Amino acid sequence: MLKLLKNLSKKDVFLASMSFALIVLQVWLELKMPDYMSEITKLVKTEGSSMNDILINGGYMLVCAFGSLLSAVVVGFFVSTIAANLSKNIRKKIFDKVQNMSINEIKKFSTSSLITRCTNDITQIQMLVSMGLQLAIKSPITAVWAISKILNKSWEWSALTGITVVFMMTVIAILMIMVVPRFKLLQKLTDRINGVTRENLTGIRVVRAFNAESYQEHKFDKVNNELTETQLFNQKKFAIMQPLMISTMNILTVLVYFVGAYLIGSAALTDKLTIFGNMIVFSSYAIQVILSFLMLALIFMMFPRGQVSAKRINEVLDEEITVKDCKKSNAPVDSGTIEFRDVSFKYPDAEEYLLKDITFKAKKGDFVAIIGLTGSGKSTLINLIPRFYDVTEGAVFVDGVNVKNYKQEDLHNLIGYVPQKAVMFEGTIKSNVTYGDNGKGPISDEQVKKAVEIAQASDFVEKMDGAYEAHVSQGGTNLSGGQKQRIAIARAIARNPEIYIFDDSFSALDYKTDAALRKSLKEHEKEATIVVVAQRIGTIMNADKIIVLQDGRTIGIGTHKELMRECEVYKEIALSQLSKEELENA
Repeated sequence: MLKLLKNLSKKDVFLASMSFALIVLQVWLELKMPDYMSEITKLVKTEGSSMNDILINGGYMLVCAFGSLLSAVVVGFFVSTIAANLSKNIRKKIFDKVQNMSINEIKKFSTSSLITRCTNDITQIQMLVSMGLQLAIKSPITAVWAISKILNKSWEWSALTGITVVFMMTVIAILMIMVVPRFKLLQKLTDRINGVTRENLTGIRVVRAFNAESYQEHKFDKVNNELTETQLFNQKKFAIMQPLMISTMNILTVLVYFVGAYLIGSAALTDKLTIFGNMIVFSSYAIQVILSFLMLALIFMMFPRGQVSAKRINEVLDEEITVKDCKKSNAPVDSGTIEFRDVSFKYPDAEEYLLKDITFKAKKGDFVAIIGLTGSGKSTLINLIPRFYDVTEGAVFVDGVNVKNYKQEDLHNLIGYVPQKAVMFEGTIKSNVTYGDNGKGPISDEQVKKAVEIAQASDFVEKMDGAYEAHVSQGGTNLSGGQKQRIAIARAIARNPEIYIFDDSFSALDYKTDAALRKSLKEHEKEATIVVVAQRIGTIMNADKIIVLQDGRTIGIGTHKELMRECEVYKEIALSQLSKEELENA
């Protein structure tokens, strides 16, 4: 928790200092009122007292009450500001951290868990700071100050108060032992319910197509009931605390008056009035002591869950980033080239290599295709180029420079990347095509239209309501799979990169559109190097170089005709898609 408080700004620290001073003032004013009350009691019981003296002391009490109220309002405003700023800073820090993580680090935390940590967990911290900061300062000050005022009044009353405090602390300790382990479980269950909900919403079409609503409902109910039962367990235990504390406070007041009545009855006539006044003051201070411990109990209720949330947030912030950015990019040596030198790769928690001893080079303007059976490592191979992962052994070079010697921003500006699953962002067709920073300034409307035309998307874009300003919903749900894929390709083309990477990006397109797009791309991007992962032989038959992968190793590199003669795996894949005559005439 203390690590997160380091995210407070200097202004927030100043406001916290002001809050501390105002809380001390508030406590002093509240504890001053019983003194005036005692004085009024004595004046009422003393013959010859003037009404003016009583009114003056009553006025002092009103001033103290108003001052305490004003201090509480200002402190509430300051503390709310501090808590809101802290949560904003932490949320921004988590978001930036996730942005800089490699895919490997992101996979350690599920998407639903990262969302929970960025929302629910930070809300817990905000609540703890906004309420806890006030209570954590006020409660001990009030308790110590009030106890110091009543210690010399009567040992009998002090003993009663001490026994009551010990009883309350024991109850609080027992409750904490019972509920603290449940708080960590509560946050994990929140992750799970978010995960189940997200999975159901993203897969709603499949759920309905397979009549799996009942299965999903059962799955959700199981997690939901477990979460509810855990919350109810904690709430039931904490429900005991408040009535128990109030009852204890009332019993203490009764006992103070009972003992006071006994002391007054056995005291000398001259001491009766003094003891009566002390009893009034003591009962007021004793209530302040009990209320202080009641406020501490509230902190004890909030702190364990806040501590669990703080730990979960720190897990994200403390996660070591494996793909470290270079401070300054080396100057390119060989424009438009990609080279793999003895590259091997495995995930950090894996025992076996996913890729082993990959070596090849693509020259400027080359069309390089990567093909292989499912699970052969094709997508992983091309993800090493933009450094979504770092190689385990060997090196990857872009423009003759090791990718580790580039600033990631500079490296990505050389590349136009189209993932296997097209990603659309809420906005317009234009905003999706011009998405991001290409390092070359803004993309003009003419460039947008040209990119869309090359991607074979003009036919449907210009028919949409608003054309290039047509609305695209979140995730592109108002577009078909093929339409999203073509917009994603147009996004890469609009960047005008040196290197294109297509990760099975043509699979959602029909053969005619696929052929037209490749032809258009070849005509307009003659100088660009193109790397394509594909399943269709028809997409890659005219490639300058085809790399065949099997079990993470290259088993063939060459042109289509060369591989048909020399690589049995490639030949099997080709014959499974096209007839022998079609392949010979290609």
